Amino acid sequence: MRNPPSRLIRSLLAAALALVTLTGGVAAQADSGSVSFMVFGDPAELAAYRELVEAFEQEHPDIAVELIHIPSMSDYRLRLGADFAAGDPADVVLINYRRYAPFAKKGVLEPLAPYLRRSDVISDNDFFPVATDPFRWRGQLMCIPQNISSLVVYYNRGLFDAAGVAYPSDDWSWDEFLETALALTADPDGDGMTDQHGLGVDPSIFRLAPFIWQNGGELAVLESGLRPIRLALDSRAAREATEWFVALQTEHGVAPDALAEMAEGSESRFLNGRTAMFLNSRRGVPTARRIDGFEWDVAALPTGVQQAGILHSDAYCMAAATEDKDAAWAFIEFANSPVGQAIVARTGRTVPSLIEVASSEAFLDPGAAPANSGVWLDTLDTLRTVPVIAAWVDVEELTGDELRRAFYGQASVDEAIDAMITRTLPFFAGEES
Repeated sequence: MRNPPSRLIRSLLAAALALVTLTGGVAAQADSGSVSFMVFGDPAELAAYRELVEAFEQEHPDIAVELIHIPSMSDYRLRLGADFAAGDPADVVLINYRRYAPFAKKGVLEPLAPYLRRSDVISDNDFFPVATDPFRWRGQLMCIPQNISSLVVYYNRGLFDAAGVAYPSDDWSWDEFLETALALTADPDGDGMTDQHGLGVDPSIFRLAPFIWQNGGELAVLESGLRPIRLALDSRAAREATEWFVALQTEHGVAPDALAEMAEGSESRFLNGRTAMFLNSRRGVPTARRIDGFEWDVAALPTGVQQAGILHSDAYCMAAATEDKDAAWAFIEFANSPVGQAIVARTGRTVPSLIEVASSEAFLDPGAAPANSGVWLDTLDTLRTVPVIAAWVDVEELTGDELRRAFYGQASVDEAIDAMITRTLPFFAGEES
């Protein structure tokens, strides 16, 4: 029979509709799904995200999560950009506040404010405002931050003790910081080469920024008080802070020179007990907890004419291309619930963005290093952010090139500042008001 009778077709359709009604059909599919989740980080961080995924799947057995791990942060950024460009990103990704703007500008991120407003698990008021504010793009909350770290001083208590140097105080000054670094820079074997440095630091605009703010300077010139139009590093306050920062290496030699840094990075030197102080965010804790040769702790940055710190924050973002947005939101919601944030906080990786978890033992664990974890909470009121613009990644890369030239004595501070301002102008020109 070439064409079945219409009565038969109607019967088949009725049977199909009945089957959908009995089994739940499309409605049942809405209660299930899958989510791809891409992260970066060392083995300790990966273990935490695996635990997070397992806990989520136990609570949501109908949603499967595919965990994609990229160990290197730089490789992660490349993968992130390539995936979004190809239109095939992971459903949920971690992005720093300094780097989400180009994706928000292109419209490839799903705004999360509507989801948060409907949530019975978390609300906007549960988070530290300094964590959520940078993720508001054109007034719309785009991503939910998982952490709220700041730059601190990691220090080797054993080297301090051996040199008879007092541990950092809560309110130490730039001069005291330099005096400490000088006292801890040494040539133990007397061969004329510095074997132990007082300080390790990445010569980048992100590390320099808090010192500029502490000296009363700004990073950018704002048009009508809102839109950044260029770097403000040529102000007297910013120039003085940059000169002080660069002189730590070029004049005082408390940080490794270019050749020494190339041979072994400052973080490795700190972990191996050959650098007394190292500037880093909370992200360094899981790795530092594996140190077994000496005791270490953390302290606040030294203070200039005023207190200032710099925000470090990553957030869970949803790709606009995500097919199962309800499932993706369920995962983001769980990851940023007290249970979810506590899982990651226990690794030492994060300062929780949830006010409740930040004050809990999951973060302030008295039995886990560092002893002074409270410093991250004590300095919250001093945190500031870099400009949130689509081209900030390019600004950081170019300024880093020039600042390194000055830090390692290959250019003067004036030359570096002029080059940083001039070379980054095109990236500010394209920003919307």
